[in-house]
Amino acid sequence: MKLTILGCHSATPRIDTNPTSQVLEIKNHIFLIDCGEGTQVELRRNKVKFSRIKHIFISHLHGDHFFGLIGLISTFRLLTRETDLHIYGPKGLKEAITLQLKLGNSWTNYQLIFHELTSTESEIIFEDDKVLVRTIPLKHRIYTNGFLFQEKLGERKLDINAVLNANIDVAYYRKLKQGFDVTNENGVLIKNATVTKEPNTPKSYAYCSDTAYTETILPVIEKAHVLYHESTFLEKHAHLSNPTKHSSAIEAATIAKKAEVGTLILGHYSTRYDDISSFKEEAKTVFENVELAKAGKVFKF
Repeated sequence: MKLTILGCHSATPRIDTNPTSQVLEIKNHIFLIDCGEGTQVELRRNKVKFSRIKHIFISHLHGDHFFGLIGLISTFRLLTRETDLHIYGPKGLKEAITLQLKLGNSWTNYQLIFHELTSTESEIIFEDDKVLVRTIPLKHRIYTNGFLFQEKLGERKLDINAVLNANIDVAYYRKLKQGFDVTNENGVLIKNATVTKEPNTPKSYAYCSDTAYTETILPVIEKAHVLYHESTFLEKHAHLSNPTKHSSAIEAATIAKKAEVGTLILGHYSTRYDDISSFKEEAKTVFENVELAKAGKVFKF
C-alpha cells in the first residue's frame, strides 16, 4: 500500500502549498482521493500515470476538494482517453461537472460514470476480489464522507520446501493457494495447512477529510492500519474548530487513540501556519505514532 500526498492544505492554493488531493495505490488499483486545484500538475510531478486512474473519490463539494476535477476530466479528453472513469461523490457533483462540459461543448470521448452519495450511514461503494471501499460519514458544514479502503484477505503462501517434499504436482499449486487440500503424485491426500502459510494481514487506510471532532466514526475506522485525519488548527486556535466544523491536531490524535489505529497522518492544515511541525508535536502528546502530510511525500505501508 502506497500513499502519495499531492496537496494537504485547506482553503486556497499558494505558491508552496496545494489544496487536498492524494493517490492511494492498493492491490494494483490507483485511487485518486479528492481533487483540489493543481492536482493534475502534482500527478505529473509525481509521475502518476493518468491512464491508470479509473476511480476518483470526492469527499464533499467545497472547492478545495474538487475544483481540480473538471480540469483533470478535460485533460483526459485531450489525451484521447477511452477507459471509463468512475467518480464517487455527493449528490450534485454530476450536475456541477456536466454543466461545465455542456457550456464548453467539451463532452468527453470516454464514459463518465458518477456514483452519487446521499446516505448518512456507512455504505460499501466499491468492491472487487481484492479491495473494498466504504464511506465514513463525517461532520462538516455540508454533506461529507471520508473513505475506508480495505484489502481483502489474499491467497495462502506456498511453503515450497514442504510442497516439494510432499511430492505435489505443480498443477495443484493454485488449489493450494486457494486453501484446498490436494492429492499428491502417490495418491495421498495432503492437508493444506501442512504445506502452506497464512497470507499477509490485510491492510486498511481510513481517509477523513473535513470534519469536526466526532466519535461516530470510531466503529468504521477501528484498528485501521493508517488513518489520515484533518487537523486544520493548532490548540491556540482550537476555538475555531466548532464554528467551522474542523478539527485540531489534538482532536485528530484523540480519534486515532480511541480507534486504536496503527499510524496517524495529519493534514488539511490552515494556511495561517507557516511551520507545520507544531501539529506533530501537539498530536504526539495524545498519540505516539504521528506523521505529517506534505505535498510530494510518499508513505509506504
